[in-house]
Amino acid sequence: MLMTMFKDPVVWGSLLGIFIVIMMMGYYTYLFMHNSADHNK
Repeated sequence: MLMTMFKDPVVWGSLLGIFIVIMMMGYYTYLFMHNSADHNK
């Protein structure tokens, strides 16, 4: 069953979407922290 899940393109689309959302959250968190640190100087 695990191999059929990995061969399903819908599973890869969902994993890719989740990965992109996590990357965007991390990127915007980094930008927010970076900008906040610059304003405090």
